[in-house]
Amino acid sequence: MPTRFDEHLDPHAGCGTVTDDELAELQDEIARDVTTTLMFGTGRPEREARRVTKLARAEVYLRSLCCQLLSRPQAAGHLARLAEDPSDIDGAVHFGCLLHLAGESEGAMWWWQFAAGAGDATAAYCLYLHHLHHGELRDAEHWMRLALTADNEIDFTPPPYLRPPVDLHSGFLRRAVDLLKVENVAGAQFHHPDHRLAVQVEDLDGVCC
Repeated sequence: MPTRFDEHLDPHAGCGTVTDDELAELQDEIARDVTTTLMFGTGRPEREARRVTKLARAEVYLRSLCCQLLSRPQAAGHLARLAEDPSDIDGAVHFGCLLHLAGESEGAMWWWQFAAGAGDATAAYCLYLHHLHHGELRDAEHWMRLALTADNEIDFTPPPYLRPPVDLHSGFLRRAVDLLKVENVAGAQFHHPDHRLAVQVEDLDGVCC
């Protein structure tokens, strides 16, 4: 069972597995936020301040997770397998992270949705953080539920401070993505992975710090 999402979003919390009571608490918290926003707007100033902090933290965590995955030695192998087999789940998660860091969030969501639909907790967690950052709480709750019921766990070390990681190669990743074949699928851009990405990522000395 994946670790509790609040623990990923709170650097001071410890690690553990989610219980039924904790899952119910998470669901109730999101339901309260959705109901309050729909009925009363953003609410009191202190509520809005907490909301902004939580949304900002979600984006920092998403970028940190993407950086961690792409900086690991196995990242190039995952991307290479995806170029051979577009149904490779680990490759889809890593390719989505690369697209996100290159500024192609819509493309990233396509690949994360594919991997999450196949039962990958990390992909669902990426989608949770993405929607939470944009204040889309109902969508965030959907992907949270999926991640909590996935068979695998989220291998992520939360950053110690609420600041975005420094992209060491953001321009390089952007140029690499610009060279990919792109087609429109249902009104959205679909980026095709290729072997060059695997070689280029393998040559990088880390993606972020």
